[in-house]
Amino acid sequence: MTEANDTGTRLLAILSEIDAHAVLDIGCGHGTLVRSLVRAGYDVTGIDPAPEAVAAARLAVPEARFEACGAEALPFADSAFHACVFLNSLHHVPVPLMQAALLEALRVLRPGGEVIIVEPLAEGAFFEVMRPVEDETEIRHAAIRAIDAVLVDGVAIGPAPVTYARPTPVADLDAFIAYLARVDPARLALAEAQRGVLGRLFATHVSMGSKGPVLIQPLRLWRLRAAKP
Repeated sequence: MTEANDTGTRLLAILSEIDAHAVLDIGCGHGTLVRSLVRAGYDVTGIDPAPEAVAAARLAVPEARFEACGAEALPFADSAFHACVFLNSLHHVPVPLMQAALLEALRVLRPGGEVIIVEPLAEGAFFEVMRPVEDETEIRHAAIRAIDAVLVDGVAIGPAPVTYARPTPVADLDAFIAYLARVDPARLALAEAQRGVLGRLFATHVSMGSKGPVLIQPLRLWRLRAAKP
């Protein structure tokens, strides 16, 4: 495992390396990554299957383009983007559609472009504390299988993925529960119902970072290019 590092810094370095300009954020949510990329000077489009998320993203980043659609059926022409990014989003695509989503991302790439995928692994302190609220073991493994499949099938090529650690600041259990609920509000009631269990797991797995308590989550990053015909 490589040394801990900020995901945003890694993404910006890759986009600069491949001289990207037009970027597609697949699974953009409320537009957090889109906002960051727009500020860095990129021409960004975000897609998400949830219309309410797209509406919020449009308000948050009016200078970007957003579409409500699934990753498996992108409403864009071939070769429309220099880069497509799945930031912690591939495992949220329905399992039968994960491979189709990757093929769509490869389709809309320009020559020399890359599909950049960041996925949380089903391990680590953050995962173990979250697990009673939502156990994503199977869908996280399914996302990795989908990536492996497009590589084995020869549709995509790319270097070995990089695994690194993300320290998530969590001042206390309440801050952790609030973090989970920001991703999915439905988690709040589930977390509160298991507060005792979560409290014990939090105390077991929390560690001290340079700026306070953190939960470590291992992430893996892939860089895929369309294989030449």
